[in-house]
Amino acid sequence: MNRHWETLEFPKILARLAKYADFSAGAELALSLTPAPDYREARERLALTAEARALFVARPDFALGGIHDIRPWVEQARHEVIIMPQELLQVRNTLLGAEQVHRVLTRLEAQFPTLADIAWRIAPQPHLIASITRVLDDRGEVRDSASPELARIRHDLRVAQERIQERLRRMVTSPEVARYLQDTVITRREGRFVIPVQAGFKGQVPGVVHDRSTTGMTLFMEPLAVVELNNALRELTLAEEEEVYRILAELTHQVAAVGTELDALIQALAELDLILARARYADEIQATLPELLPLPQTLPPVAGENYGVGAVLRLEGARHPLLDPQKVVPVDIMLDAETHILILTGPNTGGKTVSLKTAGLLLLMAQSGMHIPADAGSTLSFFESVFVDIGDEQSIEQSLSTFSSHLANIVSFLEKVDQRSLVLLDELGAGTDPAEGSALARALLEDIRKRRSLAFVATHYPELKLYAHNTPGVRNASMEFDTETLAPTYRLTIGLPGRSNAFAIARRLGVPESVVKAAQAMISGEDLRAEDMLEDLHHLRLEAVRSRDAARQARHEAQVLGANLHKRLAGIEEERRTILQQARETADAEVAAVRQELESLRRRLRVEPVRDVRENLSQIVTEVSAGLAEVAALTPDLSPEPLVDADLQSAAALEPPPTGAPRPGDTVRLATLGLEGVLVRVDGAEALVQAGPVRTRVPFESLTLVRREQRAVVPETLSPTPAAAPSPPATSRSWR
Repeated sequence: MNRHWETLEFPKILARLAKYADFSAGAELALSLTPAPDYREARERLALTAEARALFVARPDFALGGIHDIRPWVEQARHEVIIMPQELLQVRNTLLGAEQVHRVLTRLEAQFPTLADIAWRIAPQPHLIASITRVLDDRGEVRDSASPELARIRHDLRVAQERIQERLRRMVTSPEVARYLQDTVITRREGRFVIPVQAGFKGQVPGVVHDRSTTGMTLFMEPLAVVELNNALRELTLAEEEEVYRILAELTHQVAAVGTELDALIQALAELDLILARARYADEIQATLPELLPLPQTLPPVAGENYGVGAVLRLEGARHPLLDPQKVVPVDIMLDAETHILILTGPNTGGKTVSLKTAGLLLLMAQSGMHIPADAGSTLSFFESVFVDIGDEQSIEQSLSTFSSHLANIVSFLEKVDQRSLVLLDELGAGTDPAEGSALARALLEDIRKRRSLAFVATHYPELKLYAHNTPGVRNASMEFDTETLAPTYRLTIGLPGRSNAFAIARRLGVPESVVKAAQAMISGEDLRAEDMLEDLHHLRLEAVRSRDAARQARHEAQVLGANLHKRLAGIEEERRTILQQARETADAEVAAVRQELESLRRRLRVEPVRDVRENLSQIVTEVSAGLAEVAALTPDLSPEPLVDADLQSAAALEPPPTGAPRPGDTVRLATLGLEGVLVRVDGAEALVQAGPVRTRVPFESLTLVRREQRAVVPETLSPTPAAAPSPPATSRSWR
């Protein structure tokens, strides 16, 4: 790996990323991840990570479950080396998992189109899955049904084993043999059934010795009576092994036949796994999607002494991803056309080196497709190279001092530095005479400035503070130090150089005031006034920073709250879908019950008189209508077809059955004949009824009032009814 990336500890980031992969091939891709070679690919990687994070919001349970890197078994199959059952089981489970991933992501293509593009590369293998499932059970054992020949052999094996065991059971329970045995347990040695014989009675039981106990007191012997049976059993065992081998060889050949497709499938799954790992890692470190900008094709013109640059590195609230998130202090790092060299000063262990590494590491993460632990709105240009000189590079092997080692490292990349580079230098010029070291540092920075590169530099030299103050495009920055607690705050302040704080620290540590004042007297009044002015500026800046930090914290809390609300809304939406689905299912069941009840009513209307049914029909229709209203309220998006048809509505709307005794002109029912007719006249206990074309006399008590309806009846002279057969009974519908 690039040594500059190693200096920034990028491999440690990749190691953490790999832990979020679901299977080994994805983890391998994570460990070998490098920044994208061009701007377009870097943007695509960042977009894929964002899409995967959105997928986890919509489907929190999504994972590549049960998937393994089966490429070693595929390669083995190509060389006609048999794949063992457990490995074939991994192949099957991987294909099943891949099939599930393909199905889910292709169904969500409208929401996650780029992830779906990868899923379309996962070609399902239903025939291979079926073949392996037919041969192997879930424990990886070859099924008896794997082939007819294997089923026959195993049946014969069971029969042979039972025959041998039955023969030996009779032997160990017979008085002639039992007295020479250690116990009556039948066991196996080298695949052959044996019995435990006391060593002292070896000659009393004819047979073959196959093993001895650890104490030497027991011999495991195969009685001669079962030798032939054991031989037959051994032949069957060998036949079973040969058949199993043949079956596994056939499956191995099937795997080899689709080897190219399986390799492509694993590659697609590994790429998807890497994307999902980037999303999980981003969620874990509360990362945001940075804005990545392309470098301009042409640089801005040189304006006087300002060598303008086109690149930007603007990180807000940046946090080093390897530090404890509860303790790390966010920093703002701003490098752009106005400030393309930032010179950072401050106390030792104050966070200068961490700030430099944070800048470089977040850039590498972004260009690798990872979201970065920084506030939203952070912006980075796409840099083609990052050059780093950080840490104690003293080389014992080359007999180089710290100064020489640092300088040799800078010389190795200085000629490669240009406007497409980011340069990070820690303690530039340190390790030699301060006057010469600071002069060399200024000259190196001036060379980098003219090359129009962005640079972030940490130093102790006060001369570089003055250089930053007087040079266009170069700016001071400092790491704050709390003189009350004598501890660094790790806050980075841009615009102010760092202060030594030597006198304040001396007083806090108890150095006599006379000594401190004597030291101050040795410094020129102008330097003291400048120091006092810097202190006042630091206090003002500190107040501004505190206000900014409070605003940033509020914004961060709002972002976290918004993210939590987004997740809660997603959960509520999913719950709403579940409730709606349950309501649909309940409504469907109730509608089916109503349909069945109404169909029963229709059948009754066809075969029974209306008056016997309609008494309850109106109430039923009312209840059905109310039930349908409830269903419609639960499922407003459903538009069920009307369940209560016009016939039933009209039947229900009929007036209630009349009461009282029939009167002439009323429609009545003749119970004895099952007919309806019109009552013409009542003569004492008898009644004359007009039933269609026939008039007949019936007992008045046998009449049932159907409805009251006055009709004009033609008067006729009462005459005896001819003795004729009554008309055939008619249904109530035909008499309407």
